[in-house]
Amino acid sequence: MMAAAKRPYCKPPPPTTTTTAITSSSGQNHKRLRPSLPAAAAMDGGMEEEAVAPPPPTTMTTTTPPQPLLPGLPDHLAQLCLSPLPPRLLHAVCRPWRRLMYTPSFPPFLSLYALLDDADADAGVSFAAYDPLAGRWDALPSPPMPSPPPMLWHPSFLARRLPLQSVAAAGRLVLVSGSTQSLHPALSRPLVFDPAAPTPRWQLGPRIPLSPRRWCAAGAARGRVFVAGGVGAGYDPAVARSGATWDPAASPPPAAAWEPIPPLRDGRFSRDAAEAVCSGGKVCMVNLRTPGAKEGAVFDLRAGRWEDMPPGMLAGWKGPAAASPPDDGETIYVVDEERGALTAYDWGADRWRTVAESDRLKEAAEMTVAGGKACVVAPGGGKVLIVDVTPPPPPPPAARRESWAAPPPPPRMWEVAAPGGKRVVSLHVLPRMTRPE
Repeated sequence: MMAAAKRPYCKPPPPTTTTTAITSSSGQNHKRLRPSLPAAAAMDGGMEEEAVAPPPPTTMTTTTPPQPLLPGLPDHLAQLCLSPLPPRLLHAVCRPWRRLMYTPSFPPFLSLYALLDDADADAGVSFAAYDPLAGRWDALPSPPMPSPPPMLWHPSFLARRLPLQSVAAAGRLVLVSGSTQSLHPALSRPLVFDPAAPTPRWQLGPRIPLSPRRWCAAGAARGRVFVAGGVGAGYDPAVARSGATWDPAASPPPAAAWEPIPPLRDGRFSRDAAEAVCSGGKVCMVNLRTPGAKEGAVFDLRAGRWEDMPPGMLAGWKGPAAASPPDDGETIYVVDEERGALTAYDWGADRWRTVAESDRLKEAAEMTVAGGKACVVAPGGGKVLIVDVTPPPPPPPAARRESWAAPPPPPRMWEVAAPGGKRVVSLHVLPRMTRPE
């Protein structure tokens, strides 16, 4: 899904990601980019410097005991009571509950992670996470980029950004492919960011098989990173037809090696960065992001073989694509860039149905889907459009019997502005970042 290729006392239950994030439609998001991993006090605005003299030292000091999460209960039991509550309610009540929400042991809510480009100067790439509850962008730590680093712009391609392909898999953000200034592959090993780790940071994964590559098809398939096709320093038919998967949840990341998959039928997936989206146990991809005649391919994960793409799927693949996670139905969504329509694919009928249509969706650049929300990068990268794709509740029986029953209302749609001075290049939905207590 990405031009930047189009994502863990009495112990509480294991953390499970809640899907109530990215729901604010108030538009009150802070465009200022906050530094990465601020001190705990910064979660609620930080400490302001005061121009007053410190109080004189005293011989007696008083310490205020920490406020309990729930009066009369030990904190580990209180956490069990609070974990089923909606994240937005927890965030609104008190500071101790807000702190609890960002600890590694508490079930995380979903946040939006973006690869950013500087809007004013060529300052390289950066990453940030949008916290929908606090309504702000937090900067991620800078990844340990190789030398020479991947570039987003090149003097020979003034009208086109170079792809830096990223994948969201197993709750982690993974950089898999990019190009240097000399148009060679930039990443010989993937870079992995785990937001739910006690101290979120980037780590290196194992070497990519055969050769570092760029302009490949990349995506997530049942929690594994999926890569197929692409080119190395030059065109090599073996690289262009090769593919592999890797589990980024292996600890540490280099522990698990890439596992090869059967080769592609030809090297057609080496001309452009392509999204590989997984639905129903099959990884689907088309070889071109630009308008024009496309070719598609489908890899059956169970059978371990390549298949032709259904004709209806290929005909309606007219823009950025993404698939909802397995716990959300694994529906494939595509934005028709010309019509400004968000469509969903029906495997049984081999056709696309329109979910939402708006001029704001025209010329969409990237998209991701999770938690019942489709997040679409608007032209220019200055904002992200959020479309609520949660199915509406069925009408009551009395309304179903009436032929004149009103059609369901259109999906809600709202915007999140990019951080000040930045443009969103690609985006993913992942668990929120852990913060120090």
